[in-house]
Amino acid sequence: MMNNEICPCCSGIIYSECCQLYHQGALPTTAEKLMRSRYSAYAFCLPDYLIDTTHPTKRKSLNKDEIVDWSKENKWLKLEILKAAKSMVEFKAHFEDQDGTTHIHHELSTFTLDKGKWFYVKGSFY
Repeated sequence: MMNNEICPCCSGIIYSECCQLYHQGALPTTAEKLMRSRYSAYAFCLPDYLIDTTHPTKRKSLNKDEIVDWSKENKWLKLEILKAAKSMVEFKAHFEDQDGTTHIHHELSTFTLDKGKWFYVKGSFY
């Protein structure tokens, strides 16, 4: 992706001024910004970012190879933020699998602010 292209998180902002900042080390200031940056991390196959932004108490269930496979085997189409509160974000992630079938992942994610850094904690699926 070129830095002057619109960010995959569907913010309407170019990537270099949106999620790229977080992927390069800036800290998202809200749960929604973290959610958007995590979606973009799937689109760009950035497993380390996804692991680092998951709360440390929840990382033991993560598998880097599985994250890479999931990220690469899908085409990430669109992110819709339905509702964002301080520590919860409801979203729909639209993606296309290897067979060309379109799917919608609808989730209510919970985040926590720990020592000044937002982390993904868990998701409830619809």
